[in-house]
Amino acid sequence: MHRWSAVFVISALTSAAAAAAQQASPGQLRPRPGTGRDPEFPPPTILDYQPRSTLIVPAHLVPRAKFPVVDFHGHPPALLSDDAITRVGAAMDSLNLRVMVNASGGSGDRLASQIAAVGASRYRDRFVMFTNLDLRNVGPGSGARIAAQLEADIKAGAVGVGEIGKGFGLSARKTDGSRLKLDDPELDPVWETAARLKIPVFIHVADPQEFFEPLDFQNERWLEMALFSGRRYNDRSRFPAFEELMGERDRLFARHPRTIWVLAHLGWHANDLARLGRMFDSLPNLHAEVGAILYDLGRQPRTAREFFIKYQDRLLFGKDSFQPDEYPYYWRVFETNDEYFDYYRDYHAFWKLYGMGLPDSVLKKIYYENALKIVPGIPRDGFPR
Repeated sequence: MHRWSAVFVISALTSAAAAAAQQASPGQLRPRPGTGRDPEFPPPTILDYQPRSTLIVPAHLVPRAKFPVVDFHGHPPALLSDDAITRVGAAMDSLNLRVMVNASGGSGDRLASQIAAVGASRYRDRFVMFTNLDLRNVGPGSGARIAAQLEADIKAGAVGVGEIGKGFGLSARKTDGSRLKLDDPELDPVWETAARLKIPVFIHVADPQEFFEPLDFQNERWLEMALFSGRRYNDRSRFPAFEELMGERDRLFARHPRTIWVLAHLGWHANDLARLGRMFDSLPNLHAEVGAILYDLGRQPRTAREFFIKYQDRLLFGKDSFQPDEYPYYWRVFETNDEYFDYYRDYHAFWKLYGMGLPDSVLKKIYYENALKIVPGIPRDGFPR
C-alpha cells in the first residue's frame, strides 16, 4: 500500500473509532452489544435501583476512634440545659470524642448562656464555643462594630470565630441592597481583630461545585438537588458562580495572611485535592476540616491518603451534623483498608467507600493535635502527652 494511502486509512479508522467512542456510554471505549437497546422490563427509578453487592471482602467496623478526637465542626443541640449537655456528652464518650467545638455557639447573651450551662455541668472540659458573626446589613462602620462584638465574645469565653455560614457570599446583602462579597474591605477590621487575638476563623464558602451547575443527568448530585430545592445555586440571576465565590475567598485570604483561616468541608475541593494543596502551599496560615465530604475521600483512597500524609499538619477532623451513628464511617475510612462499603447517605453518593489506612502519626494530628495547636482554648486533659 502506498505510504499516503496507509496514512489515510489509519486516519479514517482513528476518526471512526473517535466517533464510535462518542456514541458509547460513559466508561466504554466503543459501543457494546445492547448499547441503545431498551430493557425488556420497565427500568427502575433512581430511587428504586439498589442492587445487592455480592462482593465478599474483610470488614472492620470501627465504632470508637483509635485516639481521642476534637470535633472541630460540631453542631450539637443547644447546650442550654444539663439534660442536653449530658445526652451529647454520653454519645461523645462512646465515640471517643474528647472535645467538641460548638461552631454555632452564638454571640452575646446566647453565647454566655451556653458557656455558663456547660461550665456548671460534669462535661465542662468537653465543649468549647465559637462565636458567630452578625453579617446582616453590612454598611459603613459595620466592620468596627462586628469586631468589637467579636472581642467581647472572646473575653466572655469563646475560643474562635465560626462557623461563618455559606450565606456569606451567597445571599447576605449590604445596606445598599448589593450582595455582600467575601472580600468586602468593610470587614477587614474583623479579620484583623481575629489575627491580633490569635484565634481561628472557621468559614464555609459556597457548597459543592455541582450545586452551581445545570441540573441534568450528567450532574452527579442530581438526586440531592432534586430532593432539596435549597441546594440549587445554578440560577445566575440569583446566585454568583462557584468560581466567583472562590475568587473572592482567595483574595480575602491573601489580604489577611496573619489570620488563622480554617476552611469548612475542605473548601469543597475534596474532589480536586491538588487545588487545595496549591492553596496550602501558598497560604501558610490556612487549614481545612473534613466535615460532610467523606464520600469524596472514600472514593479516592490512594490519592486521599497521599494528600493527608503530605498535608498532615493542615487538616482537622470535623463532622458537621451531630448524628452519633455516622461518626464510625469516618473512623473506618481513616483507620482501615476496607474495600467497597456503604456511605451513610445515598443521595450524597452513588458509589461505595474505601479505607485510607492512615498511619497513627497522621491520625493523631487530624484527630486532635492540629486542633490543639491552633485553638489554645481547648482543654488539654484526656489527650496523650
